[in-house]
Amino acid sequence: MIGASGFVGRALSVELVAAGHEVIGLSRHRPEIPGAEGRAVDVADGAALLDALAGCESAFYLVHSLSAGDFRARDRQLAENFGRTAAAAGVDRIVYLGGLGHEPESEHLSSRQEVGVALASGHAPVVELRAAVVLGAGSISFEMLRYLTERLPFMVCPRWVRTRIQPIASADVIRYLIGALEVEPGVYEIGGAEVTSYREMIGAYATARGLRHRRIVDVPYLTPRLSSYWLDLVTPVDRRVSHALIESLVTEVVVHDRARTDDAFAFQPVGLADALSAALDDQAKALDHDLLSRESGLNDGVYTVRVSAPLPDEASRRLDADLDRMGGSYSWYGLAFAWKVRAMLGRLVGERWTLSCPPAILEGQTVDWWYVTRRDPGMLVLRAASWFFGEAWFGYQYDERALVQVGAFRPLGVPGFVYWKILQPVHRKVFRALVHYRVRRVSPS
Repeated sequence: MIGASGFVGRALSVELVAAGHEVIGLSRHRPEIPGAEGRAVDVADGAALLDALAGCESAFYLVHSLSAGDFRARDRQLAENFGRTAAAAGVDRIVYLGGLGHEPESEHLSSRQEVGVALASGHAPVVELRAAVVLGAGSISFEMLRYLTERLPFMVCPRWVRTRIQPIASADVIRYLIGALEVEPGVYEIGGAEVTSYREMIGAYATARGLRHRRIVDVPYLTPRLSSYWLDLVTPVDRRVSHALIESLVTEVVVHDRARTDDAFAFQPVGLADALSAALDDQAKALDHDLLSRESGLNDGVYTVRVSAPLPDEASRRLDADLDRMGGSYSWYGLAFAWKVRAMLGRLVGERWTLSCPPAILEGQTVDWWYVTRRDPGMLVLRAASWFFGEAWFGYQYDERALVQVGAFRPLGVPGFVYWKILQPVHRKVFRALVHYRVRRVSPS
């Protein structure tokens, strides 16, 4: 797996491991993927690449250099090198995820298709899957869509918002990639169940997220280059990558040979609404499980604050019992007055926080304004229920030396974004006060 640390590569590696395959994940920095062997390998290093590919039956090539200067030339060179090396290593087939578009004018889409040709020049059989926008939390295209729609209730857009596209759910991309291990080598066009436009996709995202209708005004003379500069003001996506993607938005990216793909792959992909809902739901479920591994900052539309405090001797033994006493009182959290103020402010926008204390803190239980998504020894993860400003998570994890507390917030539209920005200066101080309060509660007197 070349490019195992990327959005598609990581998800594909997890699914391949679950299906019983032996997976070697290659990336410039060693990827950490459960069940897979991770190696730090530069694709440009032919000797290291040959060693890594030894004994491999199939290779997935998921490398793109959009952040490089002349990415088109670099991508072509890397693909040619990989194709030759894979053939020398005896690899039976290469599976590559490229881009749709008939004779595309943009550097980005042209490069994606040139890579497929370059890989095949090494004489190892190649299955090239050509896709348009991949809808999954973490993909660059989805994150651009997220930030635009969440942060702008009114948009002035160029005419490319009416360009025809055929977006595809990330889960379906993974299914096609795994299926590519069994089909005849060649080029296959893949896409979701619907042909739509960027304009319609913005509206569909707003619906899936429960936001108000987004008003869009088309400006014919707003070029892709000018709109990319405007995009920089709205989204935190890497500018070098987003500019390359924006340049390709004038090209129609739809499946023209659906019959060939359907004959080779025995499933039907989902439509736009289902793909967007799945992307949002999958991200929420991932936060339920992986909250405590997140670092502070903004990542994939979610703000995270991570703080920790040292634990005195004997304190760790008391923490689990203290976590089980949660519920029924603001004082359990610390800074009780601040929580009461937050609850009263929430009432102004329709929130109704209630205090409740179940017999036991178990996964699936509702406690106060949270429900428990994970409860293991030394670990508690909570997700807020029915917050007006967005979804919130709160969690604790400890060992014998320290207590870690992590809070995460996924803003809902402009109110959620403004809410977070207003409170951002005090969040870290408040969170640090809360974690120290938790330590004091369990420290020997």
